[in-house]
Amino acid sequence: MTPPRSALDLAAAIRNGEASAVEVLDDYLAVIDAHDGEIHAFNLVTRDAARAQATAIDQRVASGEHPGLLAGVPVALKDNLCTRGVPTTCSSRILDGWRPPYDATVVTRLREAGAVMVGKTNMDEFAMGSSTESSAFGPTRNPHDTSRVPGGSSGGSAAAVAAGFAPVALGSDTGGSIRQPAALCGVVGMKPTYGTVSRYGLVAFASSLDQIGPLTTTVADAALVFDVIGGHDPADSTSLDRPAPRVLSVLDEGIQGMTVGVLTEFLEDADADVVARTRQAAEACAAAGARVEEISVPEVRLGLSAYYLIAPAEASSNLARYDGVRFGLRVDAEDTTAMNTATRSVGFGAEVKRRIMLGTYALSAGYMDAYYGQALRVRTKIIEGFARAYRRCDVLLGPTTPSTAFSIGAKVGDPMTMYLSDVCTIPTNLAGHPAISIPFGSGDDGLPVGVQLLAPALAENTLLRAAAVIEAAAASMGGSRS
Repeated sequence: MTPPRSALDLAAAIRNGEASAVEVLDDYLAVIDAHDGEIHAFNLVTRDAARAQATAIDQRVASGEHPGLLAGVPVALKDNLCTRGVPTTCSSRILDGWRPPYDATVVTRLREAGAVMVGKTNMDEFAMGSSTESSAFGPTRNPHDTSRVPGGSSGGSAAAVAAGFAPVALGSDTGGSIRQPAALCGVVGMKPTYGTVSRYGLVAFASSLDQIGPLTTTVADAALVFDVIGGHDPADSTSLDRPAPRVLSVLDEGIQGMTVGVLTEFLEDADADVVARTRQAAEACAAAGARVEEISVPEVRLGLSAYYLIAPAEASSNLARYDGVRFGLRVDAEDTTAMNTATRSVGFGAEVKRRIMLGTYALSAGYMDAYYGQALRVRTKIIEGFARAYRRCDVLLGPTTPSTAFSIGAKVGDPMTMYLSDVCTIPTNLAGHPAISIPFGSGDDGLPVGVQLLAPALAENTLLRAAAVIEAAAASMGGSRS
């Protein structure tokens, strides 16, 4: 059988006994075997463990038990999510041989919901990148055009969903690392409100910015996965102590009476074909009964500068633990200091070293207030700017990325140009708000375009209702570039 692309349909078919979890898994594994050699979405495919999980799901169905909301749904996990006994590398040589002794909370919740983990996906090393080219294991390629990048840092997860290797993947979003690759690969990517999904077991990059979220083929599937993985976790000190979100049930409520603000600063940064798709999405919102207006949040233009001080500073602190002593790679030397230096020199790639050095400098004596402290003040200004916008608007709309997918190698030699790939996504991370990228037609080159919706903290219900409207409009367009 050909597995349904919708996780909702797939789980329902397995729960009802219309499909076997083992047969569905084997179909997906066959697609992986046939095509991942070219795409390189996965660092590791856990086929034996996945078959054992799928067999257990079929046994639960046969015995009349409820196997869970994600019964038998294959899920790919970004390789910075801890999985007990399974190599977790962050696509870095420095974690060579490390097998976590515990599962991330999101992994536990997926298992409890009946999901089947099919493997660990490639990523930019330690989630630092926008193209999945900084992986120590080589780049992932965009399934729509293998000469192009899939985006990053969750490029392997986005490519896995786009290529049909799994209907669902998890990624992490620190400055756009779910939404940007989702846009470039033509899938849905959601960053929840900071604190609504536990970060326990996510290998940290920048702890005040990192957030786990789903990549899927539909908005409904993203809502389903958010319902499963969201909610308070006492193991995460930044987890919000609130009831678990339930958003799937509101998707059909529409946006009649909402106000949608088209964010002018994001349009200024985007190519003409991307702007055209964004304006079409705004027209679709108006046709669905929303009031649409252009709105300016000037503070978002400061986001890139603030982010590239705050995130590297936090990374400098978080990555200090990789010392060659406790876990992962160890390069022997004549003394501890030399061993530590040699291990970090060999284990970290160029982009990770660049950000560690930048962050260490920003935190150094005499410079901390001028750089890191000032960046935190700018972050507050961005939060205040969004707050003013949300007094007028329910959601904000703009491009997810300034362009469609660029060629592999095109920006590797120019870090600033690469960083600009996230100019539309970073402000949301600094504010801690939810956002989602929805595929909306294609650009002049025929590659996918993603439009982005932003909402205030804890407004996932509103965000996903608007996303469902835009998704329906995109389906009616049929991929038109007009």
